[in-house]
Amino acid sequence: MIKIEVLYSEVCNLFGDTFNIRYLESTIKDVKVIYTTLNDKPKFIDEDIDMVYISPMSEKTQEIVIDKLKPYVNDIKKYIDSGKVFFAVGNALEIFGDYILNEDQSKIDALHITGLYAKRDMMNRYNSLYLGTIDDIKVVGYKSQFSMSYENNDNNYLFETIKGDGINKISKNEGIRINNFFGTYLLGPLFVFNPYFTKYILKLLNVDSDNILYEEDLINCYEERLKVFENPNTIY
Repeated sequence: MIKIEVLYSEVCNLFGDTFNIRYLESTIKDVKVIYTTLNDKPKFIDEDIDMVYISPMSEKTQEIVIDKLKPYVNDIKKYIDSGKVFFAVGNALEIFGDYILNEDQSKIDALHITGLYAKRDMMNRYNSLYLGTIDDIKVVGYKSQFSMSYENNDNNYLFETIKGDGINKISKNEGIRINNFFGTYLLGPLFVFNPYFTKYILKLLNVDSDNILYEEDLINCYEERLKVFENPNTIY
């Protein structure tokens, strides 16, 4: 059985990206999805969990989640070091950085795991399309955020950018990867938009990826979307 833990979905649920897990739950034959609330101790601390997942959240919620996870920083590092899959989507990736910088230059101390830090710009939402690659798999997605991340991630980025911006407007390296910890600003839901990338994740979970749910339809939609994203006239 594959066990997937979803952290704090009652408050970390923006942009519909919890449907990444709904899709995995539907496509993996033998799976148990555990929804851990803010008042619960994360199950991956004491149990054998194959994948941990956390979705985007409000900026205020980021501070709450950081406080909830701080007692477990060493456990998170141990989990990442073990090579198991940990997926942080949207601004969820920022809580695993060193700090989040507000416009008034005040800092929110974060979990000090990725080596990145984030800057907020709450008066200017950044919206963009994105096209990149991972291991020759093309990945499409959207971005909608008030903050961006910084520091050099040349050696541990997640996606190599073809069109769009990376973790900030200067970088072409999107996201962060440490072993099988994946942090990305890309929204979608990413797994539904990118069936080949989903197969990539399923292989890391040692799950048969030959026949994913609605595979033919998802691939057809992906290929049509890819045509639009690759069109030189498409505005990013």
